[in-house]
Amino acid sequence: MKYLVLLGRALFTGIFLIAAPQHFGAGDIAYAAAMGVPFPHILVPLSGLIAIIGALSILTGYKAKWGAWLIVLFLVPVTFTMHKFWGLSDPQAAMINQIMFMKNMSMLGGALLISYFGSGPLSLKA
Repeated sequence: MKYLVLLGRALFTGIFLIAAPQHFGAGDIAYAAAMGVPFPHILVPLSGLIAIIGALSILTGYKAKWGAWLIVLFLVPVTFTMHKFWGLSDPQAAMINQIMFMKNMSMLGGALLISYFGSGPLSLKA
């Protein structure tokens, strides 16, 4: 059973470790600027750094509760800024953004659970 916790941590953090490096590129910065993010040249790479550090912390189990709070810090503003489905007139764009919004809310729930329970077995903490 202890391997299930490690697998869960790996599956949970995979999306952050794959997507966060894109936050250092011009495409994500430009998209965030178009969505009204202030200081996107600073905040978007910073959000990528926060996501990477949080995800690595959770994956390795080193200070995973702190890492989970970093993921919360990442998810809350990103979710409510980048996936405002309620303000879109295009039904297809609204549907995609609602799915992304709910995906982020689900990950927020997972991060909150990790912030409470920690990393579990097979971690650098253990």
